[in-house]
Amino acid sequence: MKKHWYDYLWIVSLTYLILGFFNILFAWIGLLCFFIPLIIAIAGGSKAYCNRFCGRGQLFALLGGRFGLSRKKDPPQFLKSKWFRYGFLIFFFTMFFQMLWSTWLVFDGAQELRQVVKLLWTFKLPWHWAYHGTAVAPWVAQFAFGFYSVMLTSTVLGFFTMLLFKPRSWCVYCPMGTMTQLICKAKCGEKKMY
Repeated sequence: MKKHWYDYLWIVSLTYLILGFFNILFAWIGLLCFFIPLIIAIAGGSKAYCNRFCGRGQLFALLGGRFGLSRKKDPPQFLKSKWFRYGFLIFFFTMFFQMLWSTWLVFDGAQELRQVVKLLWTFKLPWHWAYHGTAVAPWVAQFAFGFYSVMLTSTVLGFFTMLLFKPRSWCVYCPMGTMTQLICKAKCGEKKMY
């Protein structure tokens, strides 16, 4: 099977995680993983990003498939259920807005910059070596620490899901996948109305 340029986007995902380890400000690049799927779903009405361009999904497929780190078992039915996927999406957004609130507090001067990465939204990992007080405002760095926390947490969840089940089992309940699916369903409903 012929390889395409987008078959190597797993390198982008891996590079992103590595860069954020050394300089937290690279975390801002992760916003592309947030907006591009939404733009593709809104403009095209498809899940092309998830199916073709998601570097994280490719990374899990590579680690679980080619490197054999996956048990290759079907994920449990509850992971596929609407209540779990939508519940996880709501939880994800709650954590995302909490991160934005922390950024706002630093911007407003009500809170000092916290140089930590929260893994699984709970465990505070000191990450002070990745930020040395550059010319950017503290709130810019606070957002980077928070967004990198979200990206690292979702990668860790996906990695453990990959180990336990099929390589791309994370895709079953990925918040971005759930959002793009909702957008595609809404667009499909619009087409039926006309």
